Amino acid sequence: MGNNPEIKHSSYHWSKPIINFLKRLVKEKPLGLAGGLIVLAMLLGGIFAESLAPYGFNEIHLADRLKPPSSIYLLGTDNLGRDVLSRIIFGARISMIVGLGASAIATAVAAIIGIVSGFLGGKFDIFIQRIVDAWLAFPAMILLLTGMALLGNGITQITLVLGLAVGIGGSRLVRSRVLVMREFVYIQAGKAIGASTSRVVFRHILPNVMPIIIIFFTVSIAGMILGEAALSFLGFGVPPPQPSWGGMLSQEGRANMLMAPWLSLWPGLALSVVVYGVNMFGDAVRDILDPRLRGGVGRYSNVKKKVKIKSSK
Repeated sequence: MGNNPEIKHSSYHWSKPIINFLKRLVKEKPLGLAGGLIVLAMLLGGIFAESLAPYGFNEIHLADRLKPPSSIYLLGTDNLGRDVLSRIIFGARISMIVGLGASAIATAVAAIIGIVSGFLGGKFDIFIQRIVDAWLAFPAMILLLTGMALLGNGITQITLVLGLAVGIGGSRLVRSRVLVMREFVYIQAGKAIGASTSRVVFRHILPNVMPIIIIFFTVSIAGMILGEAALSFLGFGVPPPQPSWGGMLSQEGRANMLMAPWLSLWPGLALSVVVYGVNMFGDAVRDILDPRLRGGVGRYSNVKKKVKIKSSK
């Protein structure tokens, strides 16, 4: 069984794209690599928050209220004596769940609407796109606040609202690619020989739009994290005492900004660093996976080749 060539071929098939992606990420996208490490640190911090945090996220020490950073409390304490570092670590879990969950929902919604609308076309496509136009006509924050007011506060609700809000608008990106692909000769040939719609979609359309779908997923994570922080800041996000970076800025941070500036500094810095890292990693994934950018003049390897050719001359 260990010498089965089919198993070896399957392992090679799945590992080679991942290895090539990592090689290009290291060689061509150093900022993207740094962003990926930041994202990995956030993921690990959220998963192992209980082991990494020195205190519980709601562990109160009234005698140590508003203590500045020290050897006991590395980032200080809030107005209830809770350790700020512990709450930031647990807040990474909230950002991770909402960011990945909402991006997954948005990607699924965008892929389903974009593929179905773009492939079927005709009056159905016109009807769906007028609904998308009406959706995009409303300010995003109004839609988010309305959704949270209807569903209530909580991680599940905010993940669902953010995913639907972003996914409906993001369907335009997938649809634009499908509109081009459905005119390809092999797609028309498949229809001519009687291939079913589901077969054409799953065997030909979906694999070719998968890079765009992956890019949309990675790029939208940062927006989801910021959206959750904004809603929590306004009081429509994750309810206390669950620590959210946006909620920490709004509650104890804003109320004690002058007396204890670290209550606003550390959550804001954590949010900025994570969003920056996710954006850098998402841009790197887009540059590597987008087939329209492969071999372009902006590739790092091509720049190196041109420099070598000029120096040899």
